[in-house]
Amino acid sequence: MTYKETLNYLYSLLPMFHRIGPAAYKNNLDNTIALDKLLGHPHEKFKTIHIAGTNGKGSVSNMLAATLQTAGYKTGLFTSPHLKDFRERIRVNGKKISREYVVHFVAKYQHQFDKIQPSFFEWTTALAFDYFRHKKVDIAVIETGLGGRLDSTNIIQPVLSVITNIGWDHTQLLGNTLRKIAIEKAGIIKPQTPIIIGEYNPETGKVFSSFAAAKKSEIIFADKKYRCRKIASKEMMKVEVSTKGNGYKKTFELSLTGNYQLHNCATVIAAIEKLNLLGIKISDSHVRKALKKVQIITGFSGRWQMLSKKPLIIADTAHNIDGIKYVIRQIRSLKFLHLHIVLGMVSDKDIEAILGQFPKKATYYFCNAKIPRAMPAKDLKNKAVGYNLQGEEFASVRKALNAAKKNASNKDMIFIGGSTFTVAEII
Repeated sequence: MTYKETLNYLYSLLPMFHRIGPAAYKNNLDNTIALDKLLGHPHEKFKTIHIAGTNGKGSVSNMLAATLQTAGYKTGLFTSPHLKDFRERIRVNGKKISREYVVHFVAKYQHQFDKIQPSFFEWTTALAFDYFRHKKVDIAVIETGLGGRLDSTNIIQPVLSVITNIGWDHTQLLGNTLRKIAIEKAGIIKPQTPIIIGEYNPETGKVFSSFAAAKKSEIIFADKKYRCRKIASKEMMKVEVSTKGNGYKKTFELSLTGNYQLHNCATVIAAIEKLNLLGIKISDSHVRKALKKVQIITGFSGRWQMLSKKPLIIADTAHNIDGIKYVIRQIRSLKFLHLHIVLGMVSDKDIEAILGQFPKKATYYFCNAKIPRAMPAKDLKNKAVGYNLQGEEFASVRKALNAAKKNASNKDMIFIGGSTFTVAEII
C-alpha cells in the first residue's frame, strides 16, 4: 500500500476518537497491552516524561521537548491530534516520522491488527513507541490522548509525570465532576515517580495529593512555587518567573504568545528543575533558547497563532470552556475596530456553555470542519442565536474565512477557532 492507502485503511477500519467521538473510546488497556507484547515492549528502551491535563498538555509537551532537544538529548515527541498530516503526532528531534516507516509498520502488523482490532489511538501509540525505540531516542515526551488512567500511553514508567490542570472536557467519559475527572488524570501517577501539577485547585489538589501519597511519589504544585508574569508582548511574550521563597527571578521570551502560556511556563520550569535533580541536565541557556523558538524546533502550531497583521488574524485550537475563556479574555485585551469570528465546533462538546463565553459584539461566520463529529454550520448558527451571536453559515471553513476577510478592514480582527479541526483546515 502507498502512504495514502495505508491511512485510508486505518481511518476506515480503526475507530478514531477525534473523528467519531466517544464510540472510539476503549475503557481498558487490553489492546494496548496486547500490542505492546507483540512489539516486544518498546517503551522500556528509553526514558519518558508523561503529560496529562485538560488544557495545556500540548504546549507543555512541545516546550519540554524543545528544551530537551536544545540541551542535546535525542528527543521523541508523541502528541495528538494532528492538524494536517498524521505524521505530526510522532516526531524525533522535531522531524516527523517517515511515510515509509508508517507504511512498513502497518503492512508488517496488519494481520495482527485484524485480530486485536485496536482503536486508531491504540495502534498509533504502539507505532510511536516502536519508532522511538528504532530511532534510539534518549527520552520521549508522551502526551496522553484522553484522561490518563485508561489512556493507551499509560503503560509507560516515566521518570517524571505532569498534569497541567483539570477542567470540564470529555465529561461523558471521564466524569461529571472535577473530582472524578481528576481521579482519571491521576491515573498516570506512578510509584515513587515525581508528579508536577500545573495549576492548584482545592478540590482536585486533594485528589492528587492523596494519589501521590499512596504511591509514595513527591508532588509539586507548579503555580504554588512559581509566579509567571507577562512583562512585555510583541513578536515574543517576555515573562518574568519568580518564587516567593529563595529569591529566584528570571526572564524568558516565549514564542508561544497566548496569555494562557503563563500557566504552562510555570509548569515547564518546575518540570525542568525536577529533571535536573533526576540527572537530566538542562541549563538556563538551553531553556531560553528553546522557549524562543518552540514552533521551529518541534513544528508546533495552532496556539494563538498569528496568520496576518492587517487585518489581525489569530487562530487558536481551544475547544472547551476553560480554554475558550482564556482566549476570549485575550481577545478582549486587544485593540481593533471590529471583531469577526470564524466558528466551527464538534457536536459532543458542551456547546451551550461554550457559546455563552463568546462576545455578542462580533460578526460570526458559522462553519463545520469536514469530519463526522462536526456540528453542521446550520445547527451551530441556530444554537448561537440563543446567545445573541449573529452571523451567517458557510459550507466550509475556507469559505467562512474568505467571507470574513472580504468584510474586514485592516483595523479589524478575525479570530478562527472553536475546535482543533476548524483551525486545521486553515493552517
